[in-house]
Amino acid sequence: MWLFNSSIGKKVLMSVTGICLILFLTFHMAMNVVALFSGEAYNEICKLLGANWYAVVATLGLAALAVVHIVYAFILTMQNKAARGGERYAVTQKPGKVEWASQNMLVLGIIVIVGLLVHLYNFWAKMMLVELLHSNGLDRAADGAYWIQQTFSCGGYVVLYLVWIAALWFHLSHGFWSALQTLGLNGKTWFCRWKVIGIAYVTLLCLGFAAVVVRFYLGSVLGCC
Repeated sequence: MWLFNSSIGKKVLMSVTGICLILFLTFHMAMNVVALFSGEAYNEICKLLGANWYAVVATLGLAALAVVHIVYAFILTMQNKAARGGERYAVTQKPGKVEWASQNMLVLGIIVIVGLLVHLYNFWAKMMLVELLHSNGLDRAADGAYWIQQTFSCGGYVVLYLVWIAALWFHLSHGFWSALQTLGLNGKTWFCRWKVIGIAYVTLLCLGFAAVVVRFYLGSVLGCC
């Protein structure tokens, strides 16, 4: 089937899965921002998204999207290097402002994956996984506000998360318009517009994540969590 065997098909799969993951990140950021205003409200959301059947199905679906995106990104990168004599990841049209990102998508992707694994350990493993396994710590499984405070009271994690968010910004700032380009939504007029829209959207997205990290770190330092 061309969708899985051809280079164009692989790029389409990468684009579609990438857009789906961006939409999830948007929801996740909006959810996290709630913690800035009310820990109780945030915990209510955590309870709603606990180890319920729909949350588990959604988690498996997200995992599948992430795996497909990562696998095809690696395959396409290797194919591009082989076809271009070892040149880095590139696309036909590259705007100057994100040229560095377009040439380092694999490295940025690796940083994003490492950050994701750390994030899963800090939150998913201590919340949904604990509920699913009914293991120790069940009383804190839906206390997301507690885990945010605990994680971001550590300066090392704060630095790591901010580096992760920065890598995510570079990765998405290129990936956003690149996905739309692959799907044929990059006419002469809209190509530059999508770049501007993408950078603005991704910047707001990453600022939302960073605000939570910084706010809870400062709260722990100043003793006003």
